[in-house]
Amino acid sequence: MNTTKTGWIGLGNMGIPMSQQLIKAGYPLSVYNRSKDKEEGFKAQGIGTAASPLLLIKDVDVVFIMVSDDKAISDIFYGEAGLLAADVNEKVIINMSTVSPAISREIAAACKKQGNHYLDAPVSGSVKQAEDGVLVIMVGGEAEAFDKVKPILEKLGKLALLVGGAGAGNTAKLAINTLLGIVAQGFAETVALAGKNGIQPEILTNLINNSALGSPFIKIKGDAIVNNNFNAAFALKHITKDLRLATEIGADTPLAQAAYQTYQNAEAALGEEDIIAVIKQFR
Repeated sequence: MNTTKTGWIGLGNMGIPMSQQLIKAGYPLSVYNRSKDKEEGFKAQGIGTAASPLLLIKDVDVVFIMVSDDKAISDIFYGEAGLLAADVNEKVIINMSTVSPAISREIAAACKKQGNHYLDAPVSGSVKQAEDGVLVIMVGGEAEAFDKVKPILEKLGKLALLVGGAGAGNTAKLAINTLLGIVAQGFAETVALAGKNGIQPEILTNLINNSALGSPFIKIKGDAIVNNNFNAAFALKHITKDLRLATEIGADTPLAQAAYQTYQNAEAALGEEDIIAVIKQFR
């Protein structure tokens, strides 16, 4: 049994399997989610719930956050019952959301003033990697705080790496997700091109997966295309958001901008589906 008390904010597609890794590792856990129905499964496991972020942080040593965007982060920290309203110190707050480097730098400064430590620690990987505990975690913040929580992060991923100061984790994630958007679009265009010329997706993906271009991502998304399964592991609307944030920090190169435009065009119709549903734009 690990004695470090952990708290988790955000029980979405990623937050649920990631927080379950902490339970498996024996860490005491409490959770908070704005939509209370998401907490029911944790209650059934005997896991405590908190009525607000403020009450959660009072009772734990380390707080994890996994939510969708800058606005959600702002609400969690600056709300009337938010994390910054708590009279606590020496807590470590780990924001694993993909948000802007700017908001992480702002929040890090506010947490330091409060007497707490903030790390931005977004992840590379999707639901399957979260369920298997093999995410890649890129961290921005102070080395002392990172060293303190690294053993916990290693329960969530196969690699937890400090990449720089506050906001650096978010910057690295936006760079990686720029590549993700480009690769997903390129793969979708490739399958669509083959299909227009009579080559079935299962044949093409088999060829790619046995070539130097094969990868776990191509395998997973190829299976999704073959099975016509576009349920969101990583929603298309989120890559649109990430490419917007990447553009704001300088992703003005041709492929990045082409991908951003493609996903913007697709978002209204396909935003709730998986990123690889972008293939519908090309068929």
